[in-house]
Amino acid sequence: MDFGLDIQNKFKRNWLLLASGFIAVYFCFHIFCGERNIYRYFVLKQEIAQAQEIAKQYASVKASLQRDVDYLSKDSLDVDMLEERARAVLNMAAGDEFIILDNDI
Repeated sequence: MDFGLDIQNKFKRNWLLLASGFIAVYFCFHIFCGERNIYRYFVLKQEIAQAQEIAKQYASVKASLQRDVDYLSKDSLDVDMLEERARAVLNMAAGDEFIILDNDI
């Protein structure tokens, strides 16, 4: 009986230490084994970096296409660009021109 009272007294004195220990174990478990663990964080960080690189590539393509559209706009019409696009769309060429087809493009 003396043993049970001794355990109760130790628990009453150290309950804060035990509770903080359980909380620390809980958080450590979830940092390494939980659904949103530290490994998943680094995987997502790498996926974000890859997505940002793809976004940069698309932004450069968009800028190139926007420049071509600007050349064909009504305010700043580039005659050479208009002729080039008309020939590409209509598959036409002048009588004195040679056409070399390149399948790699």
